[in-house]
Amino acid sequence: MTERAWCCSLGIVRKKLPVLGWLPHYSLKWLQLDSIAGFTVGLTVVPQALAYAEVAGLPVQYGLYSSFMGCFVYFFLGTSRDVTLGPTAIMSLLVSFYALHQPAYAVLLAFLSGCIQLAMGILHLGFLLDFISLPVIKGFTSAASITIGFGQIKNLLGLQDIPQQFFLQVYYTFLRIGQTRVGDAVLGLVCIVLLLLLKMMREQVPPLHQQVPPCVRLSRLIVWAIATARNALVILFAGLITYSFQVMGSQPFLLTGKTAEGLPPFQLPPFSLATPNGTVPFNQMVQDMGAGLAVVPLMAMLESITIAKTFASQNNYHIDSNQELLAIGITNLLGSFVSSYPVTGSFGRTAVNAQTGVCTPAGGLVTGVLVILSLAYLTPLFYYIPKAALAAVIIMAVAPLFDAKIFWKVWHVKRLDMVPLCITFLLCFWEVQYGILAGTLVSGMILLYHVARPQIQVSKGSVLILRPISGLHFPAIEALQQTLFSQALATSLPCCTILDCTHVSNIDYTVMTGLGELLAEFRNHGVSLVFAKLQASVLSDLLNADLKGFQYFSTLEEAENYLNEV
Repeated sequence: MTERAWCCSLGIVRKKLPVLGWLPHYSLKWLQLDSIAGFTVGLTVVPQALAYAEVAGLPVQYGLYSSFMGCFVYFFLGTSRDVTLGPTAIMSLLVSFYALHQPAYAVLLAFLSGCIQLAMGILHLGFLLDFISLPVIKGFTSAASITIGFGQIKNLLGLQDIPQQFFLQVYYTFLRIGQTRVGDAVLGLVCIVLLLLLKMMREQVPPLHQQVPPCVRLSRLIVWAIATARNALVILFAGLITYSFQVMGSQPFLLTGKTAEGLPPFQLPPFSLATPNGTVPFNQMVQDMGAGLAVVPLMAMLESITIAKTFASQNNYHIDSNQELLAIGITNLLGSFVSSYPVTGSFGRTAVNAQTGVCTPAGGLVTGVLVILSLAYLTPLFYYIPKAALAAVIIMAVAPLFDAKIFWKVWHVKRLDMVPLCITFLLCFWEVQYGILAGTLVSGMILLYHVARPQIQVSKGSVLILRPISGLHFPAIEALQQTLFSQALATSLPCCTILDCTHVSNIDYTVMTGLGELLAEFRNHGVSLVFAKLQASVLSDLLNADLKGFQYFSTLEEAENYLNEV
């Protein structure tokens, strides 16, 4: 193998395994910062994972099952030093819709989602996510934050037998408000207040500078660490309270209850499900998940890549979107072998990672080990975690997802975008897939309308000049024909016309056919249609089409002089 071929092969391997790019330069300083960041994120992910499993309608241990595989996979395949993969509020909500609160369905959904994401990464289909506009994303996340937050009111108040569908949930929550358990309500509200105070405390901690005295820096670091690990501290506080009552022989709180102990077995995902009424085959499970096989992988990819791009932009480094798709796909694929449900990038934990000063994806290894240790040794203690405390963690985690300002911003920037925003927001309360699908379709229709009806500048003088502003694609040829006909031919004196193609970067067969028809129509009226400022690729296509009467000029002045002479 030649040296050039060897270098080329090495470059491809490094691109597919980004770890090879930074691992040879790894230093002791990076190890120190990555360890601190990974430990801090671990203290955040453990209580959040337990809470998000509750949102997904699964036993709490499934949240931890879903929290460690991404840490190890992303170490090898991730291109962002900040991103952490694991369960999130949005993914958990989608899993609750499509996995029917069955662990087997959730794990199979992770496997199939991973396959779809992996295929899209290999085929470089990440560009499809660009067709989901920001108003649709904001409408979905804002509706999801309300759905998830209100869904935890029942646990916060100790209510039972509340349906899952949002509107029924609202109705029965208010119908049974009189059945509120005082212990759960008080504990839940106290946890919310504590979380809020600790969050405000963290926001007030000044940045750490070398000029600050060491003792002051240490005190600020301690306060920041306590506030950052607030979820773990609040869960620990609530667990101690419930354990105290248990020891005294009374229990005024609803508890998480007994959970499976130890690490999950490494096994194939369930391709069938045994029930008392018989076995549910694979094809039936796929049919039961329905639109979830499209919605879940797409939203996971969208959430993860958006987070990676956001933090890469803030910290001035580059990420590879297709490599990120491969990372999230392999994470979900391998995660399904350890009973994980679908995961994606977490904005909150990624923010903690970045703020703690993480240097490489190696910080995830510490987080993953911490999760595994929790599963190995702490699962018996999960019994004492009150559901009200988990509800408080979830409510405080999803509250920032509701972006009230987006409605005001969209209204003032472009009111037409209010249509997909509001449609997505409202329909997501009924069914998530309908909201996302309807919002995306409306956004697509708005986009296609502008493609099919491009703005055309008209300049009148000795000759008529028409300039398409936003390119020329096959849906637009009819609009161009109508404009040319009304401006140049449907008058008492037909006039010669120049088509300024400055903004036309490519054309297709339909456009060439339409231009040929226009040239013939102009000849029939005894006037000329000429082309100016054609780009090289467009000119080549038009010459190959051999259009009768086709004439082109490099500048508008040349075209005008020619027509004036004619």
